[in-house]
Amino acid sequence: MYQLYYYPLNASMAPHFMLEELNVEFELIKVDRKNNAQKSKDYLALNPAGRIPTLIDNGQAIFESPAICIHLAESNPQANLIPAIGSPNRALFFQWMMYLTNTVQAELMIYFYPQKHSADETNIAGMVAVQEKRITEMLALLDNELEGKDYLVGDSISACDFFLFMLAVWADEFKKPPLAYTHLSRYLRKLAQRESIIQVCKKEGLSLADYQ
Repeated sequence: MYQLYYYPLNASMAPHFMLEELNVEFELIKVDRKNNAQKSKDYLALNPAGRIPTLIDNGQAIFESPAICIHLAESNPQANLIPAIGSPNRALFFQWMMYLTNTVQAELMIYFYPQKHSADETNIAGMVAVQEKRITEMLALLDNELEGKDYLVGDSISACDFFLFMLAVWADEFKKPPLAYTHLSRYLRKLAQRESIIQVCKKEGLSLADYQ
């Protein structure tokens, strides 16, 4: 049985989507982030980075959200959540997964935690504004990519779609949120009808009313 160390609406959300989609047995273990439990000795023994999430698979600890998503997809090939080796879409899968985590997610981290990236407190508001502009440009790129498409890669859902849905949830406070983009909005609203996403959002306390 899988064990997922998580915190609601954090980077554990994409792996949580994956586990629900796979319909496998798993245990959710909530990390008390408010009390910095991710920096505790016991948690650091599993995840030396001291961040959420961590997946335990047959006694092996795996951290970093995209790595967990890819591992789950590769370990459960029957679900087709990652293109098979030799498929033309496999390179596109890794292209978009890396874009989502190395570019979009990385920029979102600066947006949400600007104080970690500047010693000048007077510069924080400016940093946040710049980050929102940068991420808005990335959302526009994704919106353009999704024109006429139901999924980011190929003709079926993949780990990339669950990862993008998580990032879109994080960006919903923007002046132009993901649901304000024509193609991205259609795509997200369709994903929000998926049972795995519905169940995770219930468990993590996220209303999907805006996606109706």
